[in-house]
Amino acid sequence: MVLLVDDQALIGEAVRRSLAEQENIDFHFCADPHQAIAQAIQIRPTVILQDLVMPGVDGLTLVGEYRANPGTRDIPIIVLSTKDDPATKSAAFAAGANDYLVKLPDAIELIARIRYHSRSYLTLLQRDEAYRALRESQQRLQETNLVLQRLMNADGLTGLSNRRHFDEYFDMEWLRAQREQGLMSLLFIDVDYFKSYNDELGHLAGDDLLRQVANALREHCTRPADLAARYGGDEFVILLPGTSAAGTRAVAEKIRGAILARHITHSTPCHGSIATLSIGGATLTPQQGESSKLLLQLADQGLYCAKNQGRNQVKTLERPTPTD
Repeated sequence: MVLLVDDQALIGEAVRRSLAEQENIDFHFCADPHQAIAQAIQIRPTVILQDLVMPGVDGLTLVGEYRANPGTRDIPIIVLSTKDDPATKSAAFAAGANDYLVKLPDAIELIARIRYHSRSYLTLLQRDEAYRALRESQQRLQETNLVLQRLMNADGLTGLSNRRHFDEYFDMEWLRAQREQGLMSLLFIDVDYFKSYNDELGHLAGDDLLRQVANALREHCTRPADLAARYGGDEFVILLPGTSAAGTRAVAEKIRGAILARHITHSTPCHGSIATLSIGGATLTPQQGESSKLLLQLADQGLYCAKNQGRNQVKTLERPTPTD
């Protein structure tokens, strides 16, 4: 696809005749240089033949305008000029021209230059398209991998993190807290009398109750570093890096209160016959060489105390004080 921009119709006709017998060359002529860029954008030529001297428009300025326009900046430009001096050629190349011919050139040379620059431009377009397709493919693959990663890390029923993801994240945060000597807090959360709830109302109702507990955890586990997970069955866990004992207890009470506020009817005659939570918490600063199991054990002890002392309550523990 060739676009000739020249104010002289005789030049346009001469070039047209030179190209008329050539296969796969489509010729277009623009006599008004002010319409050159618009026509180039419309027909999308693979080569522009640009006259250098035209009334009202400087050819070199027009070459620069092609290069400044996103729709024409990469199209090869062959400057046609009556001048053969080095200074004019240098100025043309500096403005952005790809080639320079003294008009009118021999038809064989003109055709050869047109085909050469067209092939180069088409190769560039194909390469750019291949790069674009590759980038899109990589983006889709990355998005798919992220979805798969989320599915791998999520509990199927509640949408919270699953036990495997929690264990990996807990180990990572534990090591970080050891290095930085930062606080680490943990909550174990258990649905009171969940087995009887399931037995009386059925597994569908039980699943719905677990999802409501998960929603309450999400509502009150909002910091980027916090992680809520389904630990197994009706037991949940929240990791609260950098949270004090007081802050941990406050989070736990908010979660317990959120379930109470839902007034979920429970068949077991306790606490007004509504679903409740028992929560155990623990806070400590990990010391070098300590296992993360210590925090788990402390939180589990807190949960045991909460359930043993009547359920529907929060019990938090801190590192035991060594005895002499």
